[in-house]
Amino acid sequence: MAAVLAVTVAGVAAAAGTKAPKPVLGRATLAGGCFWCMVPPFEKIPGVVSVTSGYTGGQKVNPSYEEVSAGGTGHAESVDIVYDPAKVTYAQLLDVFWHNVDPLQGDGQFCDHGHQYRTAIFYHDAEQKKLAEESKEKVQARLQKLVVTEIVAASRFYAAEEYHQDFYKKNPVRYYTYRAGCGRDRRLKELWGADAGGH
Repeated sequence: MAAVLAVTVAGVAAAAGTKAPKPVLGRATLAGGCFWCMVPPFEKIPGVVSVTSGYTGGQKVNPSYEEVSAGGTGHAESVDIVYDPAKVTYAQLLDVFWHNVDPLQGDGQFCDHGHQYRTAIFYHDAEQKKLAEESKEKVQARLQKLVVTEIVAASRFYAAEEYHQDFYKKNPVRYYTYRAGCGRDRRLKELWGADAGGH
């Protein structure tokens, strides 16, 4: 009924010569180690509007890449995803997230060590928190080991420097060399088999 109503509203708006209302967009903020590697899996999903690399979860205001990577700001390298909930759900985004991280590694991700490379789900409301906790329980049941990924309230997100945005497109040789050298895909395949995320 809601879908029919939405189509009707859009039709009335078109007939009246006005624009249909813009879709209400959702936001997901996730940390999975190197943010370069977390952009491609989400950018290819229908319904994802944008994926921004950046920093969140720490104390420093306007941190730089050098400060975050040194480990003194409390921030995690993260991605901020804007999406259309009518085309992709938050639960589906979480599924992509899990299959692109090692949720068992507590000291970082793959070859990157330190709290700034931790895995985390930064929820924006109670529903996201609930879905994140449910998905974490399912992952733990599947892997039969302790999942150390944090589920914490979202705080201010700082976009990373421009050269980090869509790094895999701007510097593909460096990106794929780093990804292979870090052992990311090898470990994902060990954990998830055919369900492993990719680049």
